[in-house]
Amino acid sequence: MNLLIDMGNTRLKWAVYGHGRLHNQAALANHQLDGETLKQQWQPLPIPKQIAIACVSASPLLTLVESISTELWPGAPIFQAKSQAQACGVTNAYQQPEKLGVDRWLALIAAHRHYPAAVCVVDCGTAITVDLLEANGEHRGGYISPGLALMKQALAQGTNALPFISGHYPDQPALSTEAAIHSGTLLAARGLIEHVLATRAAPSQLLLTGGDASIIAEHLNIPAVIDSDLVLCGLAIVLEEGG
Repeated sequence: MNLLIDMGNTRLKWAVYGHGRLHNQAALANHQLDGETLKQQWQPLPIPKQIAIACVSASPLLTLVESISTELWPGAPIFQAKSQAQACGVTNAYQQPEKLGVDRWLALIAAHRHYPAAVCVVDCGTAITVDLLEANGEHRGGYISPGLALMKQALAQGTNALPFISGHYPDQPALSTEAAIHSGTLLAARGLIEHVLATRAAPSQLLLTGGDASIIAEHLNIPAVIDSDLVLCGLAIVLEEGG
């Protein structure tokens, strides 16, 4: 069994991986994390042979995770995934491959392994990232925009009168400011995704992951597969193939 840890901008997610499956999946918001909380969450887990980390969040949190991991399982080596020019059948399109977010890189690796066709991978998290991958594993690059919450926060912080809202409203012209913000941010996300797919020369399978995947999927005019485990699955693949 290996322990897989996905450290995002908003949440820390983990799972135990063994016998080709993810087990004991859980998550905590980053603002809830401290050493005692992590120890309480992780102590019941089976002792891992290896610990693999994908980290896009601040280094103090990484230091905490590594410290607790070493305290609980001093014999388990810690592997931190990094984006590369090529790995696991995927070729990175970035001119500086290490600059591609490791979460995006791992999602591409998992998509290539589990969805053997051209795909458009959209992570609907703190940021919305869109990556295009050919069936042969060639990454064609991608796009980044603010996620739904970040768009709403920008409106609230950049104006005197617009509130930050987290409610849900019908997908129609709004009759209140709160509903207008909700609909406007969703349409921005939807427009990005549908425009990218509309400009593809060949059809691509749309894969959504991230915390807002189900919300955004409901408003798309394109069928999508929601796979919340892409990053963890990519981390498992990279670990199995030796990094």
